[in-house]
Amino acid sequence: MSKPLSLPFDPIARADDLWERRWGSVPSMAAITSIMRAHQILLAEVDAVVKPYGLTFARYEALVLLTFSRAGELPMSKIGERLMVHPTSVTNTVDRLVRSGLVTKRPNPNDGRGTLASITEEGRRVCEAATRDLMAMDFGLGAYDSDECREIFALLRPLRVAARDFEGAPASAGAGEDRPD
Repeated sequence: MSKPLSLPFDPIARADDLWERRWGSVPSMAAITSIMRAHQILLAEVDAVVKPYGLTFARYEALVLLTFSRAGELPMSKIGERLMVHPTSVTNTVDRLVRSGLVTKRPNPNDGRGTLASITEEGRRVCEAATRDLMAMDFGLGAYDSDECREIFALLRPLRVAARDFEGAPASAGAGEDRPD
């Protein structure tokens, strides 16, 4: 599938102008439209990088989370909690990683109803290679420098706080974080 030709104008700025004429100035409309478009662009770029490894960005995130844990394994419920996704999505993601030989599953000895997901050596190898490739393309954010990336993080943090993603976490990315297990 080829990429559509670039427009000779910014469609989000045009929509913002038309919106203002009809309903008045609502900067949040242009902001959300820009965020949603940025999400589409970034997801397409990072998925293209991880696709050769048989991954999607969601599966990559699960592998990374497992590599961050002390034992290389976590309960499925903890994976869902940390990735902030529905249990069904975690099951689907992990099952695909199992079919690819990147993760194994076993009953959780500490929880009779729970399941542990464990990263395999192949999963670690794939995660390291995909991470190198994603870092080489700045996770799709090469248009920004380090300070601007920190600013994006800071600008979006209040939205995540308001959504109750977390409580009492430090303000800087990764500062004071404990291991995920």
